[in-house]
Amino acid sequence: MNPLAALAITLPRRGSRQLLASLHGQLRAAILDGRLRPGVRLPSTRHLAQAYGLSRTTVVAAYDLLLSEGYVAARRGSGTVVAGSLPRAPARPGPPAPGARLRLSPTWRDACPEPPASGAADLPHCFRVGVPDVGLFPFEVWQRLGGRILRGWRAAPPREPDPQGLAALREAIAKHVSYTRAVACGPQDIVVTSGAQQAFDLLARVLTTPGRTIVALEDPGYPPLRRAFQLHGARIAAVAVDAEGIRVDAIPPRAAVVCVTPSHQFPLGTVLSAGRRTALLESCQRRGAVVIEDDYDGEFRYADRPLDALQTLDRSQSVFYVGTFSKSLMPDLRLGYVVALPWALPSLVAAKRFADGPGATLVQATAAALIDEGHLARHLRKMQRVYAERRTVLLAGIAALLDESLQVLPGVAGLHVALRLGRRYKEQEILAAAGRLGVELGVLAPYYLGRPAMQGLVMGYGAIGRAHIAEGLLRLRRVLRRR
Repeated sequence: MNPLAALAITLPRRGSRQLLASLHGQLRAAILDGRLRPGVRLPSTRHLAQAYGLSRTTVVAAYDLLLSEGYVAARRGSGTVVAGSLPRAPARPGPPAPGARLRLSPTWRDACPEPPASGAADLPHCFRVGVPDVGLFPFEVWQRLGGRILRGWRAAPPREPDPQGLAALREAIAKHVSYTRAVACGPQDIVVTSGAQQAFDLLARVLTTPGRTIVALEDPGYPPLRRAFQLHGARIAAVAVDAEGIRVDAIPPRAAVVCVTPSHQFPLGTVLSAGRRTALLESCQRRGAVVIEDDYDGEFRYADRPLDALQTLDRSQSVFYVGTFSKSLMPDLRLGYVVALPWALPSLVAAKRFADGPGATLVQATAAALIDEGHLARHLRKMQRVYAERRTVLLAGIAALLDESLQVLPGVAGLHVALRLGRRYKEQEILAAAGRLGVELGVLAPYYLGRPAMQGLVMGYGAIGRAHIAEGLLRLRRVLRRR
């Protein structure tokens, strides 16, 4: 009996890229449900190809897959037959066992990814926060440098990677932050991380005693930083932010760690004043607390001379400085760093070794060359001009088009602006309505730990071209006028 007579094989049209997957899947299903029984000889590949108008190559590939999975066997002189002992079919997942979810750590049980700002991704008018213009990344330079490094490695392969980071990159970062932010450090002080988020995670690991350590965070503030400490068992204290930055007088006396974004407070845009910087450092020195300085968006400033970094002012080994190349280059490179304090360096390196080892050595080597040869500095000057122009267009458009009850909060740096909303507006309604019109933006509520002190919008200009800004604001005005 022809085994094909028992099958009803339906294949997609010729030329489809799904022919192989479809043929393999249907033959496999026929074996598993018993229509092709153990020991039955399958048609030759030539015969099956002719019967269904397939190329013989496709049929051979389908048989080879079945053979590798154990569903058929090849017998000399007998062709291909259904295997006598079949692998067990994958069972459909049923409901979890009672109490299975309780096996998860309570810390992680309710953890979930942060939702997109507008609830929809890749809308045409994207005022997404914290995203640079990846299209202007120096791809050709990066490719050339990476190729040169690979050719060098062919002759002399790299030594065993260091979890602290590639020495050449640590040297380049030390020079870069010394020149751009007056941060005094050497390559021995740098720990290279897979982005700023890993830097926060490593610091939370080594500075937190679960259930005991109190960590003071800006409110509103950066949720991933907050989450890193929460997931390591810290007790979080929300500290209000005003026009001069974090309220130093409101930091709990027992706080052991204080996290701040002094160059460009996220999300309000405030710059920590000189007086507050001094007060914060003196307070931490008296109490033996440490500061985590997230130099968020510190690369891009549009007015005023930048104030000294806290790390530059520190005289008591109390400030960890965190930087990243996510905004200056591209988030997908996953490159960040910590300027560590000497007494904590061994612990940070050990935590990095445990987390993911040395990281991507080729990316680190290419980034080191990019910095050393001046390409990063040139790219930053170019992007400074691009973002300054977009910021000017956005602020002018807001002033001309949007409701007078929207107040732009002061800010002189970064890739976004924050706006205070009048009482007659509701953030979530605006967010949803803007998304329906193809406009992506953020609101302030998710950045507060406690009850929001105000309503507002957060609008980024890193990922949106100048041509789309005006149309995006027109659509947003339509939303606001309906409220």
